[in-house]
Amino acid sequence: LFLSSAGHTENFQDAFDRQSLVLDKLPLAFYAGMFAYSGWFQTSFVREELVRPERNIPLAVIVSVITVIVGYMLTNVSYYTVLGTQDVLASPAVAVSFVQRAFKSLISVVPVLVALSCFGTMNGGIFTFSRTLFVASREGQWPPLFSMIHIRRHTPLPAVMLMFPLVTAMVCIGDIYHLMNFFSFSRWLFIGLATLGLIVHRHRHPELRSPFKVPLFVPVSFTIICLFTVAMSFYSDPVNISIGCTMVLSGFPVYYLVIHKQMSNFLRNKLFFLFLPFSDYLTHKLQLLLEVVQQEIKTY
Repeated sequence: LFLSSAGHTENFQDAFDRQSLVLDKLPLAFYAGMFAYSGWFQTSFVREELVRPERNIPLAVIVSVITVIVGYMLTNVSYYTVLGTQDVLASPAVAVSFVQRAFKSLISVVPVLVALSCFGTMNGGIFTFSRTLFVASREGQWPPLFSMIHIRRHTPLPAVMLMFPLVTAMVCIGDIYHLMNFFSFSRWLFIGLATLGLIVHRHRHPELRSPFKVPLFVPVSFTIICLFTVAMSFYSDPVNISIGCTMVLSGFPVYYLVIHKQMSNFLRNKLFFLFLPFSDYLTHKLQLLLEVVQQEIKTY
């Protein structure tokens, strides 16, 4: 801000030049921005653990989004005041390049701040997304072990531990941009479909009471952006998106045969006879090892 007020605004000339705008780069740009701001919806994953969620969820979303917008805007203004466009594109770590030019004495602090930021993101992700596996198990769509909580800490320990092999598999992919396209496709597809489903549900059942409401323009715009970005990603990265789409579609027949449509009595009895003894034995041993039990107090 000090440099900008002193007249160092040459890097902002033609800031909105559209000559370099390429259609196949739009989904990745959207995914990066949506990932940076995506923490707002994680509060809904832990609704059962919030006090007065009808008040605290909207409050947390509004405060956090405004704070992040202001913080990111000021950060980007600082970066582009000191660094040019080519400097930003060529830099492997923009924050380090910025500090090298602006505050050389603080160069050793940047890795610590980046590590703390990554730790906070991982902590929030593990805390919230493990609840998805926990609830899926509680609804009968995962083995019952993952619906259990620790006897002292009251956390879904098995569901949390399952996150680590999943994260390790994603890290092994290596390329952050391919990983972002691969992961963001399924993520924003289902978020867009969930928002669309809420709109349809609100239209079909207007008599149902909602804890809080937002103007219809907000979810409609959000759904359009999500589905448009997902559709465009097929054009920008067809290989990774096709792999992600195949993995998503592979779950439909499994869900339809096992969950939605009742299996035949013969098949059910056969599976019951073959796998139940081993499954019960393994679940019992892991319960003792992890010190977990079924949830006693209903929070849903």
